[in-house]
Amino acid sequence: MPLPQLLVGKVAAVTGGLTGIGRAIALAYIHHGAKVAVSHLGGPKEDELLASLRKDVNEIEAGAETSRFITVAGNISQPETGVNFVAKVVETFGRLDVFVSNAGVCQFADFLELEPSLFNHTVSTNLSGAFFATQAAARQMALTQSPPGGSIIGISSISALVGGGEQVHYTPTKAGVLSLMQSCAVALGKYGIRCNALLPGTIRTQLNDADMSDPVKREYMEGRIPLGRLGQPPDLAGPAVFLACEELSNYVTGAQILVDGGLFVNLQ
Repeated sequence: MPLPQLLVGKVAAVTGGLTGIGRAIALAYIHHGAKVAVSHLGGPKEDELLASLRKDVNEIEAGAETSRFITVAGNISQPETGVNFVAKVVETFGRLDVFVSNAGVCQFADFLELEPSLFNHTVSTNLSGAFFATQAAARQMALTQSPPGGSIIGISSISALVGGGEQVHYTPTKAGVLSLMQSCAVALGKYGIRCNALLPGTIRTQLNDADMSDPVKREYMEGRIPLGRLGQPPDLAGPAVFLACEELSNYVTGAQILVDGGLFVNLQ
């Protein structure tokens, strides 16, 4: 028996929705009946990824008279990108109910050799980009549409709670995303906007594919995870649907939900 559609009539936007976790969440939202927009960096290098995503969307929407899906290009590290993304979503679909701040970068580097350019790129994408895009979404949800309200989800990381020797520039940005969602929950609660963070553990995506291709390291990581496997992007889809659905999570805000197979509680 097919699962019921939980997001019919909702409009959702996902930053960095072309690959990995963002892609999985976007497809799950479409499956559950939402109208969905995804942002991506843009450029010819992404043509194949766009074609692949649209193919999967078309399969879900098979038989529909009109599509419930759009893509918008733009560099999330630029403050105006989030504003333009939200404006395009509202222009196309009329409102914004769910916003997922997912876009991010992660390049491992030795702390003592880390260049300012890598640090600045990581912060401007992961934290500044999340801040300005979330602000744009919140302004739409709180001040423009009627009635106000919505759900904002920040994709943080288990790295917000633990250290990483080659992630000294990355872990503070993910701690920042968690803190951003906590503070936004306080600031936006009066508008009926719920703000929560998802904290993925080790999820096999393009960001860590090279690192996890080492069989020795992969086996070590799997041995530390109580469920015995690395995560996959669709593992985040269910929690993201939960937080987007008012009927399921109407009193959940300011929360942090670990999606890590139990890794955090097993760290020694």
